[in-house]
Amino acid sequence: MIPIGGLGTRLYPLTVDTSKPMVRFLNNFLIDFTLSELAYRGINEVFLGVSGFYNYRDVYDHLGERFRIKIEGENKIIKIRYQPNEDSIGNAHSVKIMVDYYDISDDVLIIQGDTVASINVNNLYKYHQSSEAFMTIVLKEITDPEKLKQFGVAKVDENMKIENFIEKPSNPKELPSRLVNTGIYVLSKDFVKFLKSSEFNEMLKQGKGDFGKDVIPYLISKKYKVMGYVSNGYWFDVGTLDSFMEASYYLLNNIEKERLDVETTYKNVYMQGKSKRSKNDHIELIEKIATNKVEFEGKNLIGRHVKIGENVKMFSSVVDNYTVIKGENEIRNSIIMDRSLIENGAIIEKSIIGRHVKIGENAKIINSHLGNNVIIGDETQIINSSIWPHRTIESKSIISDKKII
Repeated sequence: MIPIGGLGTRLYPLTVDTSKPMVRFLNNFLIDFTLSELAYRGINEVFLGVSGFYNYRDVYDHLGERFRIKIEGENKIIKIRYQPNEDSIGNAHSVKIMVDYYDISDDVLIIQGDTVASINVNNLYKYHQSSEAFMTIVLKEITDPEKLKQFGVAKVDENMKIENFIEKPSNPKELPSRLVNTGIYVLSKDFVKFLKSSEFNEMLKQGKGDFGKDVIPYLISKKYKVMGYVSNGYWFDVGTLDSFMEASYYLLNNIEKERLDVETTYKNVYMQGKSKRSKNDHIELIEKIATNKVEFEGKNLIGRHVKIGENVKMFSSVVDNYTVIKGENEIRNSIIMDRSLIENGAIIEKSIIGRHVKIGENAKIINSHLGNNVIIGDETQIINSSIWPHRTIESKSIISDKKII
């Protein structure tokens, strides 16, 4: 089950007009990346805890009731089910609504809708069963003290039973561990019964329906067996713009090219697309690289039907489908989403450019985030700023340290 609720405000401006699971991620949709990981791990059925009209509409219109992916030459299909149109007050409540509606009584794997992770489901489930846990929480070791401040840090005993969590600690040096709650859980059959019980219904009446904030502290206080399982795989909470970019670059540099739907590689450039037209685009780009008409450094991901003009310099960036980059441009450590148009001479650095955006000639976008369908005029500078969707910024404007809503 994947709870998908909330407005995704930490990802604004990308989610102002888009459901968080439907944000473009590595030239695909975020929800597709999560589902593909589950498919690779043997999951055949997923329940989506969609909350609100936009979350439901955007996800259902994209996925329908099947997710299809080719794994090792074979078509894999995940059956998709949705939360009925009932308001929830937290991710645990969302799960309750679905187990009630679909009459589920099995063990359940929970992963959050803004989580990107490598999950060894078999090992996790074997551990859960062998420990006879009421609930198993996947933990991840975090060494960066500043990042530790963002999460709940687990205190565990010698058997990995969780004694409590310290939420968003102000002084990481005094913590009992560096293991944080990833939001990935295995719920036992008894836990599923608990969700259907009068005990949990009483919690809901008090407005307590969130796993991390309400349910887990309650279970620990009541001496339920809540176990910790330490994951050695990658894990990112991509609910913020910084973590979204961090996850994108990590995966680009570390996972197999097949997982990125990469069809052609040349030096440090990964190219997507299998059609005859895409193959011709790949040949054209390779010829430009080989003749020094364009320059790439670091690893770069180029989507389908992307056109890149001459004298373009690109460093460790992601360019989504149907984007046109005219020429004389410099793009560094940036993500450009699909169907965008970058006019001649533009410079983009450490920025996220939303879908269907137009960047004018000789514009500079530095350390900024642009929502969908934004138009940036010629010779405009956007520095350390955010631009909400569907906004037009006049030519020769200078916007610094601002939020244009």
